[in-house]
Amino acid sequence: MNSPLAIPRARLALILAGLAMFGPFSIDTVFPAFPVMAADLGAGKLAMQQTISAYLIGYAAMSLFHGPISDAIGRRKVLLAGTLMFALASVGAALAQDLPTMLAFRVLQGLCAGVGLIVGRAVIRDCLQGDDAQRLMSQVSMIFGVAPAIAPIIGGWILGVADWHAIFWFLALFGAALAAVTAWGLPETHPPEQRLPLRLGPILAGYREMLGNGRFQLLALTGIANFGALFLYIASAPAFVMDLLGLGEQDFGWFFVPTIGGMMLGAWVSGKAAGRIPGTRLVEWGFGFCGAAALYNIVYNLLAEAPSLPWAVLPTAVGAFGIALVFPIVTLALLDMYPRQRGGASSMQAFMGLLSNALIAGVLSPLLSHDGLAMALGAACFTLTAWSLWRLYRARIAHA
Repeated sequence: MNSPLAIPRARLALILAGLAMFGPFSIDTVFPAFPVMAADLGAGKLAMQQTISAYLIGYAAMSLFHGPISDAIGRRKVLLAGTLMFALASVGAALAQDLPTMLAFRVLQGLCAGVGLIVGRAVIRDCLQGDDAQRLMSQVSMIFGVAPAIAPIIGGWILGVADWHAIFWFLALFGAALAAVTAWGLPETHPPEQRLPLRLGPILAGYREMLGNGRFQLLALTGIANFGALFLYIASAPAFVMDLLGLGEQDFGWFFVPTIGGMMLGAWVSGKAAGRIPGTRLVEWGFGFCGAAALYNIVYNLLAEAPSLPWAVLPTAVGAFGIALVFPIVTLALLDMYPRQRGGASSMQAFMGLLSNALIAGVLSPLLSHDGLAMALGAACFTLTAWSLWRLYRARIAHA
């Protein structure tokens, strides 16, 4: 098998970005179908919101194990198993005829879907160091950023020619295709001599050490809170697009395209800046954009009679740009703390993030998504929290 360093960088970025697309495709492709699914399954709006929470709970639960398993048996086997299981879970969701069955297969989808993002981050750090790793992480983020923009559009197109079951058949084909591409184009990047035993005791001991590491926690929570400002809008997309903006089920692109466009532009800038601009400065710039977006969002919703295009989506686009500047530096710093447990560190980061996202989708979104100002204030609180945690982390580094 070829050395991972011999893989063309573009191919590696495309494969890892495709693997990371599980999450947004599993969530966002289904958004346009919420009204028809609710009617077909006999569920209300709150119950349909729980299909997101069920998926995220499954994602969070298994995220603790994807990384350590890949540390023990290799990245490639875990990726192949996860993609194939995701395809099978999507088939089950496509065949669901009632809400409990749908929720069960959404949990199973979540159990599998995290493998691409979590193990993919460890693959990047296996292959590359320093600025090269930041460039690849940014390239993956830029390509991956297409998914949330096109997923609801694809879902709307599918609903135009078929019923909601076809969306899950599409996800099944997507998972199977990624399994085939991974089997063809991604060699093993974690050699046997660097692997760790797959034993629960050492895994739990490693997680206890991470949870007791103040710097790790500050960095992890910085990234989680920073993304939470955007995820509040992603989780609330059906209410934001159809209720607040008054658009239709095939109009999600008006929200997702500019928002993800901002994220992709930020990832591109981050990749270009690697080696030229210090990472800490990029993070500060990122928070500057996030803060400006939060302030504009609050003022706009205070003054506007009702949210409207394009002004209502401008703050999410600018905020996404800032988030994309922060993300690669924070994530690589986390992985560098545990070079022998990169998979485990990625798992812990994902677990904490998914718990936060599940709470946002299941609790905050239903509470805030009825009102534009409430959502703007909620997102601003996330941004302020993230910036405060980053400043505290930097202060600890300075006094170390």
